[in-house]
Amino acid sequence: MTDATDSIELLTVEEMGRADALTIKGGTAGLTLMENAGRAAADAIVARFPQGPVSVLCGPGNNGGDGFVVARLLAERGWSVTLFLVGPREKLKGDAAAAADRWPGAVHPLTADAGKGASLVVDAIFGAGLARDVDGPAADAIRRIGEAGTPVIAVDIPTGIDGNTGQARGAAFTAALTVTFFRPKPGHLLLPGRLLCGELVVADIGIKPEVLAEIGPHTFVNAPPLWASVFPRPRIDSHKYTRGHAVVVSGDASHTGAARLAARGALRAGAGLVTVASPPSAMPVNAAHLTSIMLMPFEGADALTAILEDKRKNALLVGPGAGIGWETRDNVLAALLSGAAIVLDADALTSFAEIPRDLFVAIKGFFAGPVVMTPHEGEFSRLFPNIASKKGEEGADKLERARLAAAEAAAIVILKGPDTVVAAPDGRAAIARNAGPELATAGSGDVLAGVVLGLLAQGMPPFEAACAAVWLHGEAGDCFGPGLISEDLPEMLPAVLRDLLDRI
Repeated sequence: MTDATDSIELLTVEEMGRADALTIKGGTAGLTLMENAGRAAADAIVARFPQGPVSVLCGPGNNGGDGFVVARLLAERGWSVTLFLVGPREKLKGDAAAAADRWPGAVHPLTADAGKGASLVVDAIFGAGLARDVDGPAADAIRRIGEAGTPVIAVDIPTGIDGNTGQARGAAFTAALTVTFFRPKPGHLLLPGRLLCGELVVADIGIKPEVLAEIGPHTFVNAPPLWASVFPRPRIDSHKYTRGHAVVVSGDASHTGAARLAARGALRAGAGLVTVASPPSAMPVNAAHLTSIMLMPFEGADALTAILEDKRKNALLVGPGAGIGWETRDNVLAALLSGAAIVLDADALTSFAEIPRDLFVAIKGFFAGPVVMTPHEGEFSRLFPNIASKKGEEGADKLERARLAAAEAAAIVILKGPDTVVAAPDGRAAIARNAGPELATAGSGDVLAGVVLGLLAQGMPPFEAACAAVWLHGEAGDCFGPGLISEDLPEMLPAVLRDLLDRI
């Protein structure tokens, strides 16, 4: 993403509308903002594409007004421009009508053949505030242009993509470049929107950052400025106990690898000590693989409680390879009574699928410390079936589902995927933009849970620890590149951490 402001805020469609309104109230004309938006899009086009015949497709609202500005400015720079409009020109209103009046050329009705003969298509039909599925001539044009493979430049967001959810509504353009304004929207980062935006440019059009204080956004790009101020830095006077003691619960003898991956992730993330709590049957295989990570036998919830009576052991992970059933449930409930920071992953989540309320009540208990859950979509569906059933409905996108789950469970929820969302019970949420396809490998999620654990052990607040872990995980995958397996992820963390600490 190219971001003119180096900002982390994501604005909903409604919040962006308020930013526009506050700016206009402050004395900047709406037509000035429209001219600036069109100029930013035209500049981005000229900088990236060779001159050729262009079809500019305009809608009946302000997004269409931006398109009229783009068309005029490209024509003034010598480009051959043909402009197509949805609906009658005389029905344009306000700033869009004023922008249309400045366009000296012909205005053609939008048809399926609007992209024919063009080397480039500018999409200014419907912006991020799309309120219905795209159909009719616009949908026909989208399909025909997609079949032709003509590059599309989207103004604000590709037509057909909901700016709040990233979901496609009817037909949708696949853009080579999207130029949006002031701040990105959630739909630019959530799938499939992120895939359909192409390169994303965030342009400054004259909206002052001061409007954010009144708007109060609570959705963010997951990037270091969001959590750098509380990220644990090595101190010359620190020692292993001040950096926290993380504990990972191992599965039985045939399911130990996931716990070791998580433990390695916690150690590489900076925890001063890491212990794998191992059932007796798994002690020999774990002992054969562990060196800098300690090993302690335990059998049953009472034994886990005894281990956590040492309050230096301040963070615990249950789930990877733990097994599904009452034993894991008992271990989780015992852990929540300890006051330690808890990470729940994989089997720890699925073990409560039939009685999720028991887990949520325990998390809200008097003794419970901070809790971070790390479900993928399948685990999420099992633990939050009522929320998961809303998937695909309006208002129940990934971002909203993660927020609802965090509020219900009173925990930080990391809803994993290429567009991982981290949500807190207070409504804050962050969307990842740095997760590459290399992370789609067995054990990757176990390492992520371990990195969360390692940051919690060092005292990082849970929302920020979850966000930082997701970011580090993505950077580690990108740093290694093709051929990545989960064992590689912890070994990439030193380079990622070195670069991060040099920058923050």
